[in-house]
Amino acid sequence: MTLAELQDVALRGKMPKFVGKQLAEWLYDKKVTSFDEMANISKKNKEWLAENYIIGREAPSSAAKSSDGTVKYLFKVGNGNSIESVYIPDKERATLCVSSQAGCKMNCYFCATGRMGFKANLTAAQIMNQILSIPPKASKGEAQMNPLTNIVFMGMGEPLDNFKEVKKVIEILTADWGLAWSPKRITVSTVGKLPQLKELLEETQVHVAVSVHSAETSQRESMMPAQKAFPISSVMKMLAGYDFSHQRRLSLEYIMWRNVNDDIAHAEMLVKLIGNIDCRVNLIRFHAIPGVDLVPSSEDRMLMFRSFLNQHGITATIRASRGEDIAAACGMLAK
Repeated sequence: MTLAELQDVALRGKMPKFVGKQLAEWLYDKKVTSFDEMANISKKNKEWLAENYIIGREAPSSAAKSSDGTVKYLFKVGNGNSIESVYIPDKERATLCVSSQAGCKMNCYFCATGRMGFKANLTAAQIMNQILSIPPKASKGEAQMNPLTNIVFMGMGEPLDNFKEVKKVIEILTADWGLAWSPKRITVSTVGKLPQLKELLEETQVHVAVSVHSAETSQRESMMPAQKAFPISSVMKMLAGYDFSHQRRLSLEYIMWRNVNDDIAHAEMLVKLIGNIDCRVNLIRFHAIPGVDLVPSSEDRMLMFRSFLNQHGITATIRASRGEDIAAACGMLAK
Protein backbone atom coordinates (compact mmCIF):
# COMPACT_ATOMS: atom_id res chain seq x y z
CA MET A 1 0.00 0.00 0.00
CA THR A 2 0.98 3.60 -0.61
CA LEU A 3 1.12 6.15 2.23
CA ALA A 4 -2.32 7.51 1.25
CA GLU A 5 -3.78 3.98 1.39
CA LEU A 6 -2.15 3.28 4.76
CA GLN A 7 -3.57 6.54 6.12
CA ASP A 8 -7.03 5.39 4.94
CA VAL A 9 -6.49 2.13 6.83
CA ALA A 10 -5.68 4.08 9.99
CA LEU A 11 -8.81 6.23 9.66
CA ARG A 12 -10.94 3.16 8.96
CA GLY A 13 -9.69 1.69 12.23
CA LYS A 14 -10.54 4.95 14.07
CA MET A 15 -6.83 5.69 14.56
CA PRO A 16 -5.14 9.08 14.03
CA LYS A 17 -4.07 9.67 10.40
CA PHE A 18 -0.38 9.76 11.45
CA VAL A 19 -0.57 6.04 12.23
CA GLY A 20 -0.51 5.54 8.45
CA LYS A 21 3.02 7.00 8.40
CA GLN A 22 4.00 4.70 11.27
CA LEU A 23 2.69 1.70 9.34
CA ALA A 24 4.76 2.74 6.31
CA GLU A 25 7.86 2.96 8.49
CA TRP A 26 7.31 -0.50 9.95
CA LEU A 27 6.57 -2.08 6.57
CA TYR A 28 9.20 -0.45 4.37
CA ASP A 29 11.98 0.80 6.63
CA LYS A 30 11.96 -1.82 9.37
CA LYS A 31 10.54 -4.54 7.08
CA VAL A 32 8.51 -6.26 9.79
CA THR A 33 6.62 -9.47 9.03
CA SER A 34 3.97 -9.25 11.78
CA PHE A 35 1.82 -6.58 13.43
CA ASP A 36 3.19 -7.65 16.84
CA GLU A 37 6.55 -6.10 15.92
CA MET A 38 5.01 -2.61 15.56
CA ALA A 39 6.13 -1.32 18.96
CA ASN A 40 4.64 2.20 18.84
CA ILE A 41 1.12 1.03 17.86
CA SER A 42 -1.26 0.15 20.71
CA LYS A 43 -2.25 -3.44 21.43
CA LYS A 44 -5.90 -2.66 20.59
CA ASN A 45 -4.96 -1.16 17.23
CA LYS A 46 -2.60 -4.04 16.41
CA GLU A 47 -5.42 -6.49 17.14
CA TRP A 48 -7.77 -4.57 14.82
CA LEU A 49 -5.13 -4.51 12.08
CA ALA A 50 -4.50 -8.26 12.42
CA GLU A 51 -8.24 -8.99 12.23
CA ASN A 52 -8.69 -6.96 9.05
CA TYR A 53 -5.38 -7.14 7.18
CA ILE A 54 -2.31 -9.26 6.56
CA ILE A 55 1.26 -8.00 6.17
CA GLY A 56 1.58 -10.02 2.96
CA ARG A 57 5.18 -11.10 3.41
CA GLU A 58 5.98 -14.64 2.34
CA ALA A 59 9.40 -16.22 2.09
CA PRO A 60 10.38 -17.88 -1.19
CA SER A 61 9.35 -21.53 -1.36
CA SER A 62 12.68 -22.63 -2.84
CA ALA A 63 16.04 -21.35 -4.06
CA ALA A 64 18.68 -22.55 -6.53
CA LYS A 65 22.25 -21.21 -6.50
CA SER A 66 24.40 -20.93 -9.62
CA SER A 67 28.12 -21.59 -9.76
CA ASP A 68 28.58 -17.84 -10.45
CA GLY A 69 26.75 -16.81 -7.24
CA THR A 70 23.43 -15.95 -8.88
CA VAL A 71 20.42 -17.22 -6.90
CA LYS A 72 16.98 -17.97 -8.37
CA TYR A 73 14.03 -17.86 -5.96
CA LEU A 74 10.59 -19.36 -6.44
CA PHE A 75 7.55 -17.57 -4.98
CA LYS A 76 4.00 -18.93 -4.84
CA VAL A 77 1.47 -16.27 -5.88
CA GLY A 78 -1.87 -18.08 -5.50
CA ASN A 79 -4.22 -20.06 -7.76
CA GLY A 80 -1.49 -22.62 -8.35
CA ASN A 81 0.81 -20.03 -9.96
CA SER A 82 4.45 -19.42 -9.15
CA ILE A 83 6.98 -16.81 -10.26
CA GLU A 84 10.75 -16.57 -10.19
CA SER A 85 13.09 -13.77 -9.07
CA VAL A 86 16.83 -13.68 -9.63
CA TYR A 87 19.42 -12.22 -7.22
CA ILE A 88 22.61 -11.23 -9.06
CA PRO A 89 25.63 -10.28 -6.91
CA ASP A 90 28.45 -8.38 -8.60
CA LYS A 91 31.20 -7.04 -6.30
CA GLU A 92 29.58 -4.24 -4.28
CA ARG A 93 26.35 -4.35 -6.33
CA ALA A 94 23.42 -6.70 -5.78
CA THR A 95 20.68 -6.58 -8.39
CA LEU A 96 17.27 -8.24 -8.13
CA CYS A 97 15.51 -9.18 -11.35
CA VAL A 98 11.83 -9.06 -10.36
CA SER A 99 8.74 -10.52 -12.02
CA SER A 100 5.61 -8.46 -12.64
CA GLN A 101 3.37 -11.21 -14.06
CA ALA A 102 2.99 -14.97 -13.86
CA GLY A 103 3.62 -15.84 -17.49
CA CYS A 104 3.36 -13.20 -20.23
CA LYS A 105 1.00 -12.15 -23.03
CA MET A 106 3.75 -11.02 -25.42
CA ASN A 107 4.50 -14.54 -26.71
CA CYS A 108 8.04 -13.79 -27.92
CA TYR A 109 9.30 -16.87 -29.76
CA PHE A 110 12.69 -17.00 -28.02
CA CYS A 111 11.49 -16.48 -24.42
CA ALA A 112 10.54 -19.31 -22.06
CA THR A 113 8.18 -17.05 -20.10
CA GLY A 114 6.39 -15.91 -23.26
CA ARG A 115 5.99 -19.48 -24.46
CA MET A 116 4.24 -20.53 -21.23
CA GLY A 117 1.40 -18.06 -21.89
CA PHE A 118 -0.23 -15.58 -19.53
CA LYS A 119 -1.37 -16.73 -16.08
CA ALA A 120 -1.94 -13.62 -13.92
CA ASN A 121 -0.92 -10.06 -13.15
CA LEU A 122 0.95 -9.73 -9.86
CA THR A 123 -0.33 -7.27 -7.28
CA ALA A 124 1.95 -4.51 -5.99
CA ALA A 125 2.12 -6.56 -2.76
CA GLN A 126 3.38 -9.64 -4.62
CA ILE A 127 6.01 -7.60 -6.43
CA MET A 128 7.11 -5.83 -3.22
CA ASN A 129 7.27 -9.18 -1.43
CA GLN A 130 10.03 -10.27 -3.82
CA ILE A 131 12.00 -7.10 -3.06
CA LEU A 132 11.52 -7.19 0.72
CA SER A 133 12.12 -10.94 1.09
CA ILE A 134 15.43 -11.08 -0.83
CA PRO A 135 18.12 -11.54 0.23
CA PRO A 136 16.83 -13.57 3.17
CA LYS A 137 18.55 -13.42 6.54
CA ALA A 138 21.55 -15.71 6.66
CA SER A 139 21.21 -19.02 8.46
CA LYS A 140 23.56 -19.73 11.33
CA GLY A 141 27.08 -20.15 10.04
CA GLU A 142 26.33 -18.62 6.63
CA ALA A 143 27.67 -15.28 5.39
CA GLN A 144 25.00 -12.61 4.93
CA MET A 145 24.35 -11.74 1.27
CA ASN A 146 24.74 -8.12 0.19
CA PRO A 147 21.60 -5.95 0.48
CA LEU A 148 19.96 -4.94 -2.80
CA THR A 149 21.42 -1.97 -4.63
CA ASN A 150 19.40 -2.20 -7.86
CA ILE A 151 16.05 -3.48 -9.14
CA VAL A 152 15.41 -4.49 -12.75
CA PHE A 153 11.90 -5.29 -13.94
CA MET A 154 13.23 -7.95 -16.31
CA GLY A 155 11.81 -11.11 -14.77
CA MET A 156 8.63 -12.85 -15.83
CA GLY A 157 6.05 -10.73 -17.66
CA GLU A 158 5.82 -7.42 -19.53
CA PRO A 159 5.95 -4.74 -16.81
CA LEU A 160 3.97 -2.20 -18.84
CA ASP A 161 1.18 -4.73 -19.33
CA ASN A 162 0.69 -4.51 -15.54
CA PHE A 163 1.63 -0.87 -15.29
CA LYS A 164 -0.82 0.22 -12.58
CA GLU A 165 0.78 -2.17 -10.07
CA VAL A 166 4.35 -1.60 -11.32
CA LYS A 167 3.91 2.18 -11.01
CA LYS A 168 2.69 1.72 -7.44
CA VAL A 169 5.80 -0.33 -6.63
CA ILE A 170 8.03 2.38 -8.14
CA GLU A 171 6.28 4.93 -5.90
CA ILE A 172 6.89 2.77 -2.80
CA LEU A 173 10.53 2.21 -3.75
CA THR A 174 11.30 5.90 -4.36
CA ALA A 175 9.08 7.82 -1.89
CA ASP A 176 10.53 9.26 1.33
CA TRP A 177 7.96 7.27 3.32
CA GLY A 178 8.87 4.07 1.43
CA LEU A 179 12.34 2.73 0.68
CA ALA A 180 13.58 6.21 -0.40
CA TRP A 181 15.63 4.82 -3.29
CA SER A 182 16.89 6.98 -6.12
CA PRO A 183 14.92 6.13 -9.28
CA LYS A 184 18.33 5.64 -10.94
CA ARG A 185 18.58 2.34 -9.06
CA ILE A 186 15.54 1.00 -10.95
CA THR A 187 15.24 -0.15 -14.58
CA VAL A 188 11.98 -1.10 -16.28
CA SER A 189 12.21 -3.30 -19.37
CA THR A 190 9.56 -3.38 -22.09
CA VAL A 191 8.90 -4.62 -25.62
CA GLY A 192 7.79 -1.03 -26.27
CA LYS A 193 4.18 -1.10 -25.08
CA LEU A 194 2.57 2.23 -25.90
CA PRO A 195 1.01 4.37 -24.41
CA GLN A 196 2.20 2.98 -21.05
CA LEU A 197 5.82 3.64 -22.04
CA LYS A 198 4.99 7.31 -22.47
CA GLU A 199 3.32 7.32 -19.05
CA LEU A 200 6.39 5.67 -17.50
CA LEU A 201 8.63 8.35 -19.01
CA GLU A 202 6.35 11.20 -17.96
CA GLU A 203 5.55 10.08 -14.42
CA THR A 204 8.80 8.47 -13.21
CA GLN A 205 12.54 8.98 -13.55
CA VAL A 206 13.55 5.31 -13.68
CA HIS A 207 15.87 3.95 -16.35
CA VAL A 208 14.21 2.33 -19.36
CA ALA A 209 15.28 -0.74 -21.35
CA VAL A 210 13.57 -1.54 -24.66
CA SER A 211 13.72 -5.04 -26.12
CA VAL A 212 14.63 -4.58 -29.81
CA HIS A 213 16.35 -7.84 -30.86
CA SER A 214 15.93 -7.01 -34.55
CA ALA A 215 15.67 -3.72 -36.42
CA GLU A 216 14.19 -5.52 -39.44
CA THR A 217 10.40 -5.06 -39.25
CA SER A 218 9.25 -8.39 -40.69
CA GLN A 219 11.85 -10.38 -38.76
CA ARG A 220 10.97 -8.68 -35.47
CA GLU A 221 7.26 -9.28 -36.06
CA SER A 222 7.87 -12.99 -36.73
CA MET A 223 9.62 -13.33 -33.35
CA MET A 224 7.83 -10.64 -31.32
CA PRO A 225 4.08 -10.39 -32.08
CA ALA A 226 4.01 -7.07 -30.16
CA GLN A 227 5.78 -5.51 -33.19
CA LYS A 228 2.42 -5.48 -35.00
CA ALA A 229 0.73 -3.35 -32.32
CA PHE A 230 3.82 -1.39 -31.26
CA PRO A 231 6.25 -1.06 -34.20
CA ILE A 232 9.79 -0.46 -33.00
CA SER A 233 10.08 2.49 -35.41
CA SER A 234 7.13 4.16 -33.62
CA VAL A 235 8.65 3.39 -30.23
CA MET A 236 11.99 4.93 -31.22
CA LYS A 237 10.27 7.97 -32.71
CA MET A 238 8.54 8.57 -29.36
CA LEU A 239 11.77 7.99 -27.39
CA ALA A 240 13.52 10.61 -29.56
CA GLY A 241 11.40 13.24 -27.81
CA TYR A 242 13.05 12.59 -24.42
CA ASP A 243 16.45 13.55 -23.03
CA PHE A 244 18.63 10.59 -22.06
CA SER A 245 21.91 12.49 -22.13
CA HIS A 246 22.06 13.15 -18.37
CA GLN A 247 21.30 10.83 -15.44
CA ARG A 248 18.39 8.90 -16.89
CA ARG A 249 19.50 6.06 -19.14
CA LEU A 250 17.92 4.38 -22.14
CA SER A 251 19.15 0.89 -23.00
CA LEU A 252 18.28 -1.20 -26.04
CA GLU A 253 18.35 -4.96 -25.49
CA TYR A 254 19.54 -7.07 -28.42
CA ILE A 255 19.70 -10.87 -28.15
CA MET A 256 22.00 -12.28 -30.82
CA TRP A 257 21.25 -15.42 -32.86
CA ARG A 258 23.65 -17.04 -35.29
CA ASN A 259 22.89 -16.24 -38.95
CA VAL A 260 19.66 -14.51 -37.95
CA ASN A 261 20.40 -10.98 -36.70
CA ASP A 262 24.16 -10.92 -36.17
CA ASP A 263 25.62 -9.70 -39.47
CA ILE A 264 26.74 -6.24 -40.65
CA ALA A 265 23.45 -5.68 -42.50
CA HIS A 266 21.54 -6.02 -39.21
CA ALA A 267 24.07 -3.80 -37.44
CA GLU A 268 23.52 -1.14 -40.11
CA MET A 269 19.74 -1.38 -39.67
CA LEU A 270 20.15 -0.98 -35.91
CA VAL A 271 22.37 2.10 -36.37
CA LYS A 272 19.74 3.60 -38.68
CA LEU A 273 16.94 2.80 -36.22
CA ILE A 274 18.80 4.49 -33.36
CA GLY A 275 19.71 7.62 -35.32
CA ASN A 276 20.68 10.40 -32.90
CA ILE A 277 18.97 8.95 -29.82
CA ASP A 278 21.27 8.85 -26.80
CA CYS A 279 21.28 5.22 -25.66
CA ARG A 280 23.42 2.20 -24.99
CA VAL A 281 22.98 -1.19 -26.62
CA ASN A 282 23.24 -4.35 -24.52
CA LEU A 283 24.21 -7.30 -26.69
CA ILE A 284 22.90 -10.46 -25.04
CA ARG A 285 23.93 -14.05 -25.57
CA PHE A 286 20.97 -16.27 -26.45
CA HIS A 287 20.26 -18.95 -23.88
CA ALA A 288 18.78 -22.05 -25.46
CA ILE A 289 15.28 -23.08 -24.38
CA PRO A 290 13.30 -26.21 -25.30
CA GLY A 291 11.41 -26.13 -28.59
CA VAL A 292 13.24 -23.12 -30.05
CA ASP A 293 15.45 -23.73 -33.10
CA LEU A 294 17.76 -20.75 -32.58
CA VAL A 295 21.49 -20.90 -31.90
CA PRO A 296 23.63 -18.33 -30.02
CA SER A 297 25.94 -16.11 -32.07
CA SER A 298 29.63 -16.83 -31.88
CA GLU A 299 31.88 -14.70 -29.69
CA ASP A 300 33.59 -13.35 -32.83
CA ARG A 301 30.27 -12.23 -34.33
CA MET A 302 29.25 -10.49 -31.11
CA LEU A 303 32.60 -8.68 -30.90
CA MET A 304 32.33 -7.64 -34.55
CA PHE A 305 28.77 -6.37 -34.03
CA ARG A 306 29.82 -4.42 -30.92
CA SER A 307 32.79 -2.85 -32.74
CA PHE A 308 30.58 -1.76 -35.63
CA LEU A 309 28.16 0.00 -33.26
CA ASN A 310 31.02 1.61 -31.33
CA GLN A 311 32.56 2.87 -34.58
CA HIS A 312 29.24 4.55 -35.37
CA GLY A 313 29.18 6.42 -32.08
CA ILE A 314 26.87 4.02 -30.22
CA THR A 315 27.94 2.67 -26.84
CA ALA A 316 27.51 -1.10 -27.00
CA THR A 317 28.46 -3.75 -24.46
CA ILE A 318 28.21 -7.52 -24.34
CA ARG A 319 26.23 -8.39 -21.24
CA ALA A 320 27.78 -11.02 -19.02
CA SER A 321 25.62 -14.14 -18.85
CA ARG A 322 24.61 -15.03 -15.28
CA GLY A 323 22.82 -18.05 -13.86
CA GLU A 324 22.49 -20.10 -17.04
CA ASP A 325 23.26 -23.35 -15.20
CA ILE A 326 20.12 -22.90 -13.03
CA ALA A 327 17.91 -21.58 -15.90
CA ALA A 328 18.03 -18.09 -14.40
CA ALA A 329 19.58 -16.23 -17.35
CA CYS A 330 17.82 -13.86 -19.73
CA GLY A 331 14.73 -15.45 -21.30
CA MET A 332 14.88 -18.67 -19.26
CA LEU A 333 12.38 -18.00 -16.43
CA ALA A 334 9.32 -20.25 -16.67
CA LYS A 335 7.30 -21.54 -13.71
